[in-house]
Amino acid sequence: MTTLLQLFSVAAISAGAFFFFAGTVGLLRFPDSLTRLHALTKADNLGLGLVVLGLLPRAENTLSALKLLVIWALVLLSGASTAQLIGRALRRGRK
Repeated sequence: MTTLLQLFSVAAISAGAFFFFAGTVGLLRFPDSLTRLHALTKADNLGLGLVVLGLLPRAENTLSALKLLVIWALVLLSGASTAQLIGRALRRGRK
């Protein structure tokens, strides 16, 4: 059973790293700021979620696992708020 959990952890963390990489490629390659922002926030939120999912089986106790989930939730909230503020500022600058 521990081998399956280790394989799951490696797979989830690797998938999370792939999404981080894809978000970085989107940030560098997309033409305008709004599409760059969209690619970066979506890929980073999914990437961090997969990394946290991969780290949960490796957590020492329930408190450590809860801390990982709280950190992920805070990053989701702050990323969404920041993206909306940046997007709103970009739209106001266009008009």
